[in-house]
Amino acid sequence: MGRSLHSFTAYARPYLNPNTRYATTGCPFSKRQRSQVAPTAALNDEIFANAKPYSEVPGPKPIPILGNTWRMVPIIGQFDISEFAKVTKMFLEQYGRIVRLGGLIGRPDLLFVYDADEIERMYRREGPTPFRPAMPCLVKYKSEVRKDFFGELPGVVGVHGEQWRRFRSKVQRPILQPQTVKKYVAPIELVTEDFIKYMEDARDVNGDLPHEFDNDIHRWSLECIGRVALDVRLGCLSPKLTKDSEPQRIIDAAKFALRNVAVLELKAPYWRYFPTPLWTKYVNNMNFFIDLCSRYINEALERLKTKKVTSENDLSLLERVLRSEGDPKIATIMALDLILVGIDTISMAVCSILYQAATRVKQQEKMAEEIRRVLPDPSQPLTYSDLDKLHYTKAFVREVFRMYSTVIGNGRTLQEDDVICGYHIPKGVQVVFPTIVTGNMEQFVSNPEEFRPERWLQSDERLHSFASLPYGFGARICLGRRFADLEIQVLLAKLLRRYRLEYHHEPLDYAVTFMYAPDGPLRLRMLPRDE
Repeated sequence: MGRSLHSFTAYARPYLNPNTRYATTGCPFSKRQRSQVAPTAALNDEIFANAKPYSEVPGPKPIPILGNTWRMVPIIGQFDISEFAKVTKMFLEQYGRIVRLGGLIGRPDLLFVYDADEIERMYRREGPTPFRPAMPCLVKYKSEVRKDFFGELPGVVGVHGEQWRRFRSKVQRPILQPQTVKKYVAPIELVTEDFIKYMEDARDVNGDLPHEFDNDIHRWSLECIGRVALDVRLGCLSPKLTKDSEPQRIIDAAKFALRNVAVLELKAPYWRYFPTPLWTKYVNNMNFFIDLCSRYINEALERLKTKKVTSENDLSLLERVLRSEGDPKIATIMALDLILVGIDTISMAVCSILYQAATRVKQQEKMAEEIRRVLPDPSQPLTYSDLDKLHYTKAFVREVFRMYSTVIGNGRTLQEDDVICGYHIPKGVQVVFPTIVTGNMEQFVSNPEEFRPERWLQSDERLHSFASLPYGFGARICLGRRFADLEIQVLLAKLLRRYRLEYHHEPLDYAVTFMYAPDGPLRLRMLPRDE
């Protein structure tokens, strides 16, 4: 949820003063090894004087006119966007720990940094309004195409600087308060129970789930997000959902919006100069989202007018935002951002987590044993306290994200010149932190090829805090991480308490759509456990 897939809170620390070292918290992952460098060391004239010039940063060489954009063009290009995780690893192997990909039509250079110490230093030195490489297509949509709607507060996704800070300050407090998240354990549990019932009915005679099960996960994810962001049950889990139903249209629209970003930005950036068919469809897609969110927010506002409220605890997240801001547009844009980046991100993360659980029997049984200890009666309602005790289950999720990071990278757009890996990097370059690679580097993680959730619960091995940050860090850490994590934990607790997952088909490779996830039909087998 925002790139950005963040419990989400247990995996990343809140924004810290960049000049201060902080002790870790008491969460199960607090024993991780941290960088031994001084990440806040000031850059001075001597450091810049001794730095190598930007022109010497290694990387693929651009050609005249087409630059490096041709490498992403079908047929003649070298890089398939769906294989971009492999491309980032190839960059490390071919060029080293810093790689420049320049000559991209209509966009700044990309600088890939494969050094967790440098990543930590950059995160800790950034100010209160860091610039994250945005989706220019979304920036254009919000700031130009629909400026009439977004105005001066266009949200948190694809927005930077003071506009971003002002909007985030309006929604951050209610959305990140633990007491707000706790209110949603029961509603998310109810949605998840309905989803498991749907899964039970969808199995074939062998217990295998259908070929389109990944779309079913999207339906569960949307139902959860709708309950949080719009205060409604959208009906996504109806067994008779048609292709032209509103829930399926929302899912298709969210997939289209995110999965075509790479195409619009890297493969076909010509929309910057004239309205291409893909750009026109993108705009219509986003307009559908605005109309949808506006309708549900207005309905929530009408309900709030007649609701008896004795304290803030009586209010949902949406109602808190509506009541504190008094502007339904703020709530509408918040919901739009949560839905836009949340559906596909959480869904693809869950696809990966369930696939890894089904193919790693030993670790799945450890999770099931832990869940059984915490929930001896499978019919008892979940509590926030129950979820807090699922240390191994959380570590399993964390290990999946380390080895198969749903978000292949994060990054920043430099707001001033910097020295990175010994090179003088100019302002404006977009720095990419490829966590899909750094989380699997021996330099930062002991035996990275070994899938071992226990590493997150121990303190005696190499595990760099900044090698794997699935939800980012600092001021722009994923805003919806607490809710996303809640959904993932509730699903694992309810599903693995009663069922065993197996996989009896050809192994699935991973590929990039917008997220990094198993590529192919997720035909899991779902078998009852002995009570």
